[in-house]
Amino acid sequence: MSYKLAIFDFDGTLADSFAWFMDASNEAADRYGFRRIEDADREMLRGQEARQIIRHLGMPLWKLPLVARFMRRRMAMDVASIPLYAGVDALLRRLSGQGVRLAIVSSNSEENIRRILGPGLAPLIQHYECGTPLFGKRSRLRKVLRAAGVRPADALCIGDEIRDLRASHAEGIPFGAVSWGYTHPDALLAHGPREVFSRVDEILQDAA
Repeated sequence: MSYKLAIFDFDGTLADSFAWFMDASNEAADRYGFRRIEDADREMLRGQEARQIIRHLGMPLWKLPLVARFMRRRMAMDVASIPLYAGVDALLRRLSGQGVRLAIVSSNSEENIRRILGPGLAPLIQHYECGTPLFGKRSRLRKVLRAAGVRPADALCIGDEIRDLRASHAEGIPFGAVSWGYTHPDALLAHGPREVFSRVDEILQDAA
């Protein structure tokens, strides 16, 4: 890998949490009074940006922090049932072994992420920026760049959502879109990612 720093999103990128997210979102909907995600809506929502999804669900923006805290607490109860995608273990170990600095920027909590990664992988991540507001990733990406001492052009941000891509581009960081996450790959492609990965091992093969 030619990049000096790999900045990963977590849910939908490293962790296979989509099914969990759907169930937990509907639990939050019942608790905080917004529209549930019906099975028929799932594919449609995978093609939309976060703000469009929030409008579709009829969720007022002021409820976002409440819902985010609920989702983090809910995941803390279920971390044992949330797996990493196949190949993530080998990916992180190989990147670290090649001298690539690793970071995670996520709206999930650091505690949840460390527990899902486990004691073998969690120490490989040199920079954690967690509990990020839904639309607050740009400043966290900038913070990681400063901490790592890496220029934007020498980093690769890897994620599965359009908001990740927009934040990355705003900071001048190349973006690698993964096809297996929450957002449909066609929707990500429309926003011009530098790299597109259809399998976890392609991050090693194609990001050179």
